[in-house]
Amino acid sequence: MFGIDPTVLAFVALAGGSAGAVAYAFLFNRMADEKATGRRLEVIKKAETDRTVVKAGRDRANEAAKRKKSVQDSLKEIEAKQAITDKNIKKPSLRIQLKQAGMKVTPERFYIYSVVCGIALTAGAYFIGAPLLVLPGALLAGIFGLPRWTVSFRRGRRVKAFLNEFPNALDIIVRAVKSGLPLNDGIRLIASESPEPVKSEFRRIVESQQVGISIPDAAMRMQETMPCPEAGFFGIVIQIQQQAGGNLSEALGNLSRVLRDRKKMKAKVQALSMEAKASAAIIGSLPVVVALLVYLSSPSYITPLFTTSTGHLILGCAGIWMSIGIFVMRKMMNFEV
Repeated sequence: MFGIDPTVLAFVALAGGSAGAVAYAFLFNRMADEKATGRRLEVIKKAETDRTVVKAGRDRANEAAKRKKSVQDSLKEIEAKQAITDKNIKKPSLRIQLKQAGMKVTPERFYIYSVVCGIALTAGAYFIGAPLLVLPGALLAGIFGLPRWTVSFRRGRRVKAFLNEFPNALDIIVRAVKSGLPLNDGIRLIASESPEPVKSEFRRIVESQQVGISIPDAAMRMQETMPCPEAGFFGIVIQIQQQAGGNLSEALGNLSRVLRDRKKMKAKVQALSMEAKASAAIIGSLPVVVALLVYLSSPSYITPLFTTSTGHLILGCAGIWMSIGIFVMRKMMNFEV
């Protein structure tokens, strides 16, 4: 065998290295361009992703702002309606007072009954031997005092009965909505099954809906015939849910819980103030009781109060001061919850 010349081997090695260097020189630029292109693509993709994220965040912020503005507009509208309702509640007309008391009497017939009551009370005072100066007071009390006090008493009793049953009615509506029934079906269920006066108030909502009034507007009008804040809360919840959306069953459930907590707080305040009320009752009735006992034991001693003009003046002044004291004690013991 012939040996290979080292010079040839060196030449071949140099030629191969030169070819590789030339190829690397050409490919290096191409590889650098590809890497630069890849980096630019990554930057572009990342920028597009960032723009997408920013746009999504901006859309969410805009949606939240629109929702917030919608809620604010709804609250302003409800506040305006509530101001009108509060005005009617604070200074209601006689017709509204009769409705709030649940009395099916027209104002004209009420005035007739008031005059008859005044005449009857004056006649009764005359026949029992009351002084002539007392008769005009009896007439005014019979016309303007006793009938309106009766209306006020029946209003308060009706509101109390409504508050006792209203949370249970809300719970029934919540269960109906959770079971898949629409809101109007739940209201119809209350209007047909609940006891009075909740039944009558929800029946008014159903009747209003039949003549074209929406449920939120009819619910907002409930406070006109049921003068209590709880009825206004119900109308506000329904109004906001319709305009801003949300979980109606959860909102009504929270309202029911709030009403029960308010009821517990009122009962607690009433229990804590019973001692003061008992003391006020004793102090207020003490003069009358003492006067009666003195009259039974020594009639001649106290008779001048009822038979002389000076005694009448003393009784009048004493009655005024006792009324002022009772009024002050009543204001001190009544707490708004």
